[in-house]
Amino acid sequence: MKRQIKHHTLNSLPAESDRSSRRKFLAGTGRVVAGSILTGVALPRIYAAERNTIRLALVGCGGRGTGAVADAFSASGGPVKLYAMADLFESRLQSSLSNLKKDFQNKLDVPPERQFVGFNAYKKAIDCLRPGDIVLLTTHAAFRPMHFEYAVKKGVNVFAEKSFATDAPAVRRWLRAAEASERKNLKVGVGFMWRHSKARQELIHRIHDGAIGQVHTLRIYRVHGPVHCPRRPENVNELAFQLQNPNSFTWVSSGFFIDWHCHNIDVACWAKGAWPVSVQGMGGRCYEQAGNQFDHYTVEYTFADGTKLFAFSRHMDGCWNTYSDYAHGSNGSAVIMATLGQPKPKIYKSHDMVPANLDWEFGRDDPNPYHVEWQVLLDAIRQDKPHNEAKRAGEAEVAALMGRMATHTGKYITWDQALNSDFQFVEDIDNMTFDSPAPIHTGPGGIYPAPMPGISKEC
Repeated sequence: MKRQIKHHTLNSLPAESDRSSRRKFLAGTGRVVAGSILTGVALPRIYAAERNTIRLALVGCGGRGTGAVADAFSASGGPVKLYAMADLFESRLQSSLSNLKKDFQNKLDVPPERQFVGFNAYKKAIDCLRPGDIVLLTTHAAFRPMHFEYAVKKGVNVFAEKSFATDAPAVRRWLRAAEASERKNLKVGVGFMWRHSKARQELIHRIHDGAIGQVHTLRIYRVHGPVHCPRRPENVNELAFQLQNPNSFTWVSSGFFIDWHCHNIDVACWAKGAWPVSVQGMGGRCYEQAGNQFDHYTVEYTFADGTKLFAFSRHMDGCWNTYSDYAHGSNGSAVIMATLGQPKPKIYKSHDMVPANLDWEFGRDDPNPYHVEWQVLLDAIRQDKPHNEAKRAGEAEVAALMGRMATHTGKYITWDQALNSDFQFVEDIDNMTFDSPAPIHTGPGGIYPAPMPGISKEC
């Protein structure tokens, strides 16, 4: 008999929402529930044979966005076409378009009049879409809630890359838009593609069925080389510089720990079947090239039953590297991910992960989850099946956010403190322009100051 999963859920959101935002944790959310949410009601088919093409609008034309369009083109079931593009920078838009033309010329329909540049470009691109089409929100996290909110208002489906917000007010904005998207029966996929990994799905199903007993410890690692922040030339607009080097600035991308490690945090919580209730963390910056953040984080999460999740994130050259996840239970242990390329999950009879103790392994290649997540989203649109990952993405963002908060501030942080914090990096992101002051500035020697635990505020 499958064991009962206990869930830690969100508190009610502030007064902007009349509905309780307490969520049930969706263990195994990679699957799509078949059938209409309105049982027995005949729904109009948006995609009759003569209108079967699903149009895409790409908002954010960097590597993630360009790759996501290519992944969308991999899906079967009907034609998909890129119809509009938007970015803050003309050069980035043109580079993306040029790269896509190499392999997908016949799937592009983006004339100059549907190429938009600037802070309001996202609205123009979304406005080109019809109900049933998809906007890809692939800028960095600072703008994600605002863009998601507008897409929901316009009634278009969404694919949103991680991460989803940079601070608590932005998370709450995302979650309000998520509620609205559900009321409108919009289809929303998010960039947590590992939820669509067949290997991870099978492993976590076995964990939930008790294959390693009661889970009591989880370990996740993302330790590899850095992305260096260059020195800003004196004649370069500081805001534009930070937006063009997003991984180095917490206010833009949410920072290394969240933007890079949130996949692992989400999967670990999926394996546990709960969200953490509290966290403490330690970290620091050894090298000035880390921008305004730490280059190493060690974070200890605690779940309601006392289970621990240890998250290790380090980005330095010349160090031991791994990108892997593990779970330990009362009757054994599991490799959730052995390598990034292929997860190769395994279950062992003990905590000594040697061949003699092997109890189960997936034993085959994992279908490309980047492609699978798009197949699921497009099938849901064409067949009008419920598919909305937005709430769970927001909850995973809270879990990641609380870890960064604890490490940067040196405080012991609870889930409720992280969710309800009023700390905000940018108060009026909706009206930002290149004339706006940069949220942070260089210190002595042109170096951006790192957080100072015990002094810095993020909650």
